Amino acid sequence: MGAPTRWVTETKPGHSQWYVDRFRTMAAEGRDLGGEARLVDAMLAPGSRVLDAGCGPGRVGAILHEHGHAVVGVDADPVLIEAAEQDHPGPRWLVADLAELDLAAMGEPEPFAGAVLAGNVIVFVAAGTEAEVLRRVAAHVVDDGFLVVGFHTDRELTLAAFEDAVRDAGLRLEHRFATWDLRGWHDGADFAVNVLRKA
Repeated sequence: MGAPTRWVTETKPGHSQWYVDRFRTMAAEGRDLGGEARLVDAMLAPGSRVLDAGCGPGRVGAILHEHGHAVVGVDADPVLIEAAEQDHPGPRWLVADLAELDLAAMGEPEPFAGAVLAGNVIVFVAAGTEAEVLRRVAAHVVDDGFLVVGFHTDRELTLAAFEDAVRDAGLRLEHRFATWDLRGWHDGADFAVNVLRKA
């Protein structure tokens, strides 16, 4: 692994298990946890390969798997991957740093139709690695595929810095929305859902 991610350096001890427990509780309460997956599913042909990059405990990838897609989920946090394996059998869940991602070396050489970075993944990678993370993820996606990246705009990573990382990664911003259910982008939005393509 490379430099510690912000998930490690900016959260308290035990945060990973708290996060797992929080989403297990929300699922048990019947909360809607599938907004991101619905959008990504709509962008994919049936039975596509999809990369859940920064998958956490697997809630997005699990729903995509239920919709018939072949899912590989990757996260740097082994606690989250263990929870994904326990709660959501079916997809392949792997521990890996997105800034060093090489899935061919982990037995997954086939490219993906698309990739999703949900749940503020891009703001939790190690500072300064945003462009490399996008580049590494994009390298695993077919040329006409997509990356969907969602994050809160009030975090350390500004939209301008994100857009610089997008360009540095050889990608272009195709669409931006304010929510996962595609409400229109506006300057006062506190969340950005970005659809990226290879430039």
